[in-house]
Amino acid sequence: MRTGPLHERAKLDKRNGITYDTIMKRRIVIDTNVFISALRSRRGASYRLFMLLGGKQFEISVSVPLILEYEDAAKRLGREFGLTHADIGDILDYVCSVADLREIHFLWRPILKDPQDDHVLELAVEASAKFIVSYNRRDFMGAEKFGIKVVTPNEFLKGIGEGI
Repeated sequence: MRTGPLHERAKLDKRNGITYDTIMKRRIVIDTNVFISALRSRRGASYRLFMLLGGKQFEISVSVPLILEYEDAAKRLGREFGLTHADIGDILDYVCSVADLREIHFLWRPILKDPQDDHVLELAVEASAKFIVSYNRRDFMGAEKFGIKVVTPNEFLKGIGEGI
């Protein structure tokens, strides 16, 4: 018998023949404040969200500007949480290894009240993400025009059955 991703999703249905599970993972974009929160504490929803990266429930999309923003913020604050620059590099390497890397070809600017957040919304639009996970919902007012919900880490985790 063949194996592989397609065959693992195939099921024999006596009435309809072979059927396939075509449910796609939820695609999300995680704001920098959630990344920093995950580095700060191992107890919260942000940390839980990052511990689920690479799993079956969702897929994170990133862009070069977002990874550079993660890196800049983490390296500025890393000593506060006892992380070296090498530790931060290792964490970012892992995030990049499990993430869907996207290039932004079309800019929607200005959309948001803080132009520093526009690249996060543009990434979510490019990746067809359904969610931006952030603690600063007000910063992303306007995302709903693109069919994107802005949720906190705990709200997202509850939505996938992993709430704390």
